[in-house]
Amino acid sequence: MRGHLILRVVSKILIPFLLLFALYVQFHGDFGPGGGFQAGVIVAAAFVLYALIFGLRATQKIISPALLEVAVPLGVLIYAGVGVYTWLMGGNFLDYNMIDSHDPSHGQHLGVLLVEAGVLLTVSSTMLLIFYTFAGRGR
Repeated sequence: MRGHLILRVVSKILIPFLLLFALYVQFHGDFGPGGGFQAGVIVAAAFVLYALIFGLRATQKIISPALLEVAVPLGVLIYAGVGVYTWLMGGNFLDYNMIDSHDPSHGQHLGVLLVEAGVLLTVSSTMLLIFYTFAGRGR
């Protein structure tokens, strides 16, 4: 895609807005539709767009497959870690009220934020690893 100057310029303008929209979807998930899964897919789509325009190798320089292989289980550990923490604090698994016993409302928000961050990390990393696998086939 070296000769497609318009695609390169438009994608460089569009990708930051895609990532910003992913953050909006991530943080709006507490109050309405959205959350970690949707935001993770949007993040992955932004990097897939980058790979389609600038090439797979350029994308892998930004986010290496090794980093993604660490990020997938890290997101799961964040999710499970919140649940185990609430369990150890005397509540049920993912009982967010136990995160902040003085202000359960704050615990609810923090718990949802952490769990959704773990989901975002796992989903975006998994989607990118799948893309890398299929896009790198035949090389």
